[in-house]
Amino acid sequence: MRGPHNIWRLIRTGATLERTGAMNVVLDAFRAPPSLRIAAKVLGVPFKWLGYNGDPTQPPATRALTALGPAYIKFGQVLSTRPDVVGDELAAQLRVLQDKLPPFPVTDARAMVEQELEAEVDTLFSSFSEPVAAASIAQVHKATVRETGQDVAVKVLRPGIEKAFKKDVDAFYLAARMVELLAPSARRLRPMDVITHFEGVVLGELDLRMETSSAAEFAANTERDAGFRVPQVEWFLSSRRVMTLEWAEGIAANDIPAIIAAGHDRKALGEGVLRLFLNHALRDGFFHADMHQGNLKIAPNGDIIALDFGIMGRIDEYTRRAYAEILFGFIRKDYRRVAEVHFEAGYVPADKDIDEFARALRSVGEPIFGMDATRISMARLLTYLFEVTERFGMETRTELILLQRTMVVVEGVSRSLYPQINIWEVAQPIVEDYIKENIGPKALLRDLSRTMRVLGRFGPKLPQIAEAALMRQVKQPDPPPQRNIWEAAGLVALGAGAVVLGLSLAHIFEMM
Repeated sequence: MRGPHNIWRLIRTGATLERTGAMNVVLDAFRAPPSLRIAAKVLGVPFKWLGYNGDPTQPPATRALTALGPAYIKFGQVLSTRPDVVGDELAAQLRVLQDKLPPFPVTDARAMVEQELEAEVDTLFSSFSEPVAAASIAQVHKATVRETGQDVAVKVLRPGIEKAFKKDVDAFYLAARMVELLAPSARRLRPMDVITHFEGVVLGELDLRMETSSAAEFAANTERDAGFRVPQVEWFLSSRRVMTLEWAEGIAANDIPAIIAAGHDRKALGEGVLRLFLNHALRDGFFHADMHQGNLKIAPNGDIIALDFGIMGRIDEYTRRAYAEILFGFIRKDYRRVAEVHFEAGYVPADKDIDEFARALRSVGEPIFGMDATRISMARLLTYLFEVTERFGMETRTELILLQRTMVVVEGVSRSLYPQINIWEVAQPIVEDYIKENIGPKALLRDLSRTMRVLGRFGPKLPQIAEAALMRQVKQPDPPPQRNIWEAAGLVALGAGAVVLGLSLAHIFEMM
């Protein structure tokens, strides 16, 4: 339960931040006002001796979060996707949070598997290894399915992790509420929304059925992507606390010497990572939002294999179109069009000066495009773009921040594989192809046809809707009934028009 009883947990947190030297780092990153700094010190300094010491070899923020346990480690990982909240410097520190914890005993893992899958481990698997990887939420074992002889990766949740996370998340909500009360200027960062977002991410990761579903959806979307593979899901060996996937054999994407020794084409790999991400984000609107080197492997045949589907990003079709037009506008140096897209999408308030905004966008784009092609950074462009839009009153949009953060990570992976990569050269044809298919006359006809089909399905109900509207006006004379009579008549006309236009568009598409 959220409430004052969580104060003890906050005191322990403050004490640990103070003891590890992370308190000032965090307060500076959040640009905390004096009132919040005083409250933080009150919770930290007197109880410093109660704090965990952590690993002195780690940076302060990483040291503190690792010492505080799994929920704090995961919170740090999620915050690393929100440079708009914690700033670029702290986000970079949190991004390298290794998320490595001591494994729990294999006997506990076997007991969990047997409880969840309702069968003995030795009946299901002919082998079940010691942990091969251990993280904040779960650990992974390599196993062999007895019936088929297939090697699989079995991911098992840590025992009691759900209860531990719930307790810490409740304390996070109390902390967010205190921040809002003590630091009104921090409300623009929407701390309660940040914790709600974190809770949603964690709840998704604590139910491995959701991650299994994400892996299956991602695999279905990408099955025709050449040079890319998602391990096959084993649904009948998966449950709420256990997930089983095909074992992926390959070289970790951060092991450059091994990649070179294997003779892989690093240029193709670097460009492939970027091209795949852009296709997934624009084409599918569903992308891997934690696509760092640790979650990518290079298969013996050169395919890129994705792992760990706990954090996935999803953006709607309208946002995808806006994102593509923004990127395309920068590629063409059409800053006026980039500005218009921001206003049309409602990202920037309508009362702002569009010409002034276009001028600010030019100040972002021109210095970057003046660089050598191999130094041009899409990640830097997006970072500068968000800085400009913040100055013009753009509200934080979680899905765009997640997209930006993933773009930064993906670009880093691409450059680590092939430092000479030309980001724009790779991105331009993908963005252009998307725009040709989704923005223009053909897309307009497709959108109108889809809209008319939806309206047409409601055709039989339109008379009842009109009658109900009229009956409400008989009972409630205000506002004037004439306006609503026209609205009701309009609904009938709209339904008839929908049927006619839908049939016409269907005929047009048949002729195309």
